[in-house]
Amino acid sequence: MKRSERVAVIGVGVLGASVGWSLSRQGAEVVFIDADRPGEGVTNWSFSWVNASNKTARKSYFDLNVAGMAAYRELAGAIGPDPWWYPGGHLRWADDRAAETKLLETAEQLANWGYRAEVYTGAEVRRRLEPALAMPGEVPVVFYPDEAWVHGRHLVGRLVGQAVASGAELRTGTAVRGIDTGADGSIRRVALSDGSRLDVGTVVNAAGPGASHVAGLIGRHLPMRREPGVVTRVGCPQVPVRRAMHAPHIEIRPDGDASVVLHSREVDALIDTGEDPAHLARLLHASAREVVPGLGNARIAQTRVAHRPIPADGFPSVGAVSSVPGYYEAVSHSGITLGPVIGRLLASEILSGERDQMLADFRPERFCL
Repeated sequence: MKRSERVAVIGVGVLGASVGWSLSRQGAEVVFIDADRPGEGVTNWSFSWVNASNKTARKSYFDLNVAGMAAYRELAGAIGPDPWWYPGGHLRWADDRAAETKLLETAEQLANWGYRAEVYTGAEVRRRLEPALAMPGEVPVVFYPDEAWVHGRHLVGRLVGQAVASGAELRTGTAVRGIDTGADGSIRRVALSDGSRLDVGTVVNAAGPGASHVAGLIGRHLPMRREPGVVTRVGCPQVPVRRAMHAPHIEIRPDGDASVVLHSREVDALIDTGEDPAHLARLLHASAREVVPGLGNARIAQTRVAHRPIPADGFPSVGAVSSVPGYYEAVSHSGITLGPVIGRLLASEILSGERDQMLADFRPERFCL
């Protein structure tokens, strides 16, 4: 039986959309498969911050994220920046001496790595960048001018729309129930929950929080962390902030739709204590009002607890699994930052068979032991 050249991309969040778009752009036959609508899962419930300043644990991971930032600038030129791409930098400050010291040390380390970091006082930030903030005038604030935020759902819609216009197929509202392999162990077809079966030669597992389940369909164990996060959108006719920021105890960014997105690791820690999501949303809103008093009249519009797709060691799992020819993974936290660069690198690997050294530390094989 001649092996099909069709590529099934399972999961149409930012990673799946980026891989499928890159494949389609190079002439591959792509079918996107998702039980939900494109971009409506974790991608839509992420802080969606494009950065490398929070990725200093491993230099190779930092470098991959820097490449992700560059890939976004290229992508904006290729598909147009509206209404998904919002450059303008990112602000971060602390409210205790230990955290402040660590913040400034990280900024210095990043500057030594060639990453742009500028330090202002709170008064300078209010005067030059964010007049709506309430912060001490003397507090040091680190500004990362090359960072950005992304409207993930709009980006996914743009990528999938262009891929479909180029001949890709989109199957939504149906999940993958089985993955069949041939006598040689290679990918042959996928079975869907709607009863259909698709002949394919390649599967890309970009299923986010469901990636471990999809891996299990080929007998592979992909260990994942369990890290839920709660995100709230508050509606306000006039958005009072211009860029993403990490304030003490709360993360805030505009959302592009007369709304603001709120998140906090401290509030995330309450998810498993049984707190009602509506109460968590109120805690987020209260913290945000302390930083941006103009959000006092905003209303809580939407709240969601989502599970972050994080492999067990905290780093991406990207590339081929050699024991199952035709099976690839694109599973990562920070999918927003990494989507375009992983999309480009993995599409190249699928089509050429060549492995990029940038992904050397993030190969799926490290979980095969």
